[in-house]
Amino acid sequence: MLLIINIGNSSLRFGIFDNNYNLKCKCNCSWIINSIPHRSLDEYIFLFRNRYQQYGIFSKFIQNIVIGSVVPSLTNIVKQSLYEIHKIKPMIVDRNSYSPIKHYSHQLGTDLYANAIAAYTLYKNQNTTYLVVDFGTALSFTCIDQDGHLQGVIIAPGVNSSLNALIGNTAQLSKNIKLKKPPSILGKYTETCIQSGIIYGYLSMVEGLINRVNQELKTNCFVIATGGFSHIYTPLTKQIHITDKLHTMKGLKILFHWNH
Repeated sequence: MLLIINIGNSSLRFGIFDNNYNLKCKCNCSWIINSIPHRSLDEYIFLFRNRYQQYGIFSKFIQNIVIGSVVPSLTNIVKQSLYEIHKIKPMIVDRNSYSPIKHYSHQLGTDLYANAIAAYTLYKNQNTTYLVVDFGTALSFTCIDQDGHLQGVIIAPGVNSSLNALIGNTAQLSKNIKLKKPPSILGKYTETCIQSGIIYGYLSMVEGLINRVNQELKTNCFVIATGGFSHIYTPLTKQIHITDKLHTMKGLKILFHWNH
């Protein structure tokens, strides 16, 4: 089995995949651990082993490990923790890892690179330009053409980041506002007013940016949504063609096979 870890600013996402390369990229088990606050080596070892026990995972069945990270301060300690458990040296992939994707960026995040390679590989039958909308800590749009050239990236504040900033800087707002579709555009109570702004406001930005990318490239992109909040927005628009919360993980799996 192949263990994949995607280290993000808000969470560590783990996935257990078949070790063989195939385009189905079936995930056998996935879980998330909050990456805030940072922990000691022993704490991570204990936490990881505890999750294995919880999900019935036997560490001896893990044959390979791959890590993609956008948090350099966490990469090494997670790598050390996993080595202590498995005695396997994890592979670290990043924007410099080999793949058919062609880019010239010295700042491209590993998650965006993984999103690009997954779109290019898994949806190649669409024979068009791909746009991956990632509803993560940041809201990002990664565009890749049918020849594997990275066309560019858009980054905006993430949904939860904006909500937390609003609540944190406003004295009388509740700290427990749920991110869900409100009953109407115009809210009648503070909670539904904010829900409308966050849900429909971000939806308008997503649709608007998709339209602008399509206009600039003179095409209609095949749009893939991923990230923790993608399931909220996808049902509200026809401009997102498919949703896959594990899209980035699948990209890391593909990068592993290209570099193994």
